[in-house]
Amino acid sequence: MNGHHFAGSWCKDGAMPSANHDALVKMMTERPALAVELLGTLKGAKLPETPLIRVENPSFSTRRSDDISADLVLMMGAPDHAFHAIIVEAQFDRSKEPKQLARYAAALWLMQQCDVTVLVICPNRKDAAHYAAPIESGLTGYRLQAQVLGPDDIPPIIDSKLAADHLELATLSVMMHGRNRKVVETFAEAIRDSPFEHRPKYYEYAYNMSTPETRRLLKEISMSSTYWPVFSPFAKEHYGRGKAEGEAIGKAEGKAEGKAEGLAKAILTTLAFRQLDVPDDVRERISSCTDPMQLETWLNRSYTTPAADALFDEDGEKTF
Repeated sequence: MNGHHFAGSWCKDGAMPSANHDALVKMMTERPALAVELLGTLKGAKLPETPLIRVENPSFSTRRSDDISADLVLMMGAPDHAFHAIIVEAQFDRSKEPKQLARYAAALWLMQQCDVTVLVICPNRKDAAHYAAPIESGLTGYRLQAQVLGPDDIPPIIDSKLAADHLELATLSVMMHGRNRKVVETFAEAIRDSPFEHRPKYYEYAYNMSTPETRRLLKEISMSSTYWPVFSPFAKEHYGRGKAEGEAIGKAEGKAEGKAEGLAKAILTTLAFRQLDVPDDVRERISSCTDPMQLETWLNRSYTTPAADALFDEDGEKTF
């Protein structure tokens, strides 16, 4: 690995891209150097060395009636002197005609007058093999060889330190190998130990880039641990539902007690959802509380508390 650096738009036919496609493109867009690192470390590509890497307009207008757009275009070098370009494509099936990739590369070469590498990321092994084959463009003498990253190129990350040091690679590993429970457990552990500002976005990337089966596994592992990320999609949905229910009850009854009742119900539902044991005294304390602000605090804690009675902890000390 390379030190500590490692690791929506509408489709052209009018269809909305999938959430996993958009999440992958967004992650690659956020840190353009990641594409260079993936190519160099995992594919052995010999690319020019430069700290100047920027996101470029991905549209290639070849004539007024025919616009084509790639998922992501990165330019290496100064704005007035680019010496290499990388086209990144996220492919979750084989719907894109490989010749289109050759067309992208040719159009960008004409526009920027520099060499072009096409990087295709495919979580499915058969799709990766499809795009890894040499692409005959139809133009005599022009054959494109795309650089493809599939399950055989992105390793299953099961070392928690490696995952924590290289969250992007760990995220891609979940996308590629999410059926391997150990990979998902390692990712969840790395997220838990990472700086808080990194947690929401990488958890969301992994969740959105994954198959429904892997999403269920992420949810199961998160809820069965003592650390349940409040920023996870299912936690945010549950939190929003609880707050909305409390506010609706409060509005209907026209008093704070109504909101408190809804919040108390949301807390108990969350604890039950996480399969935590709720002793009678804890249930009574939550249900009898009439302070909405206190209940909001307990609701926030209910997503991560290791035990029901730990809801009431303040700096390690119980408040009752």
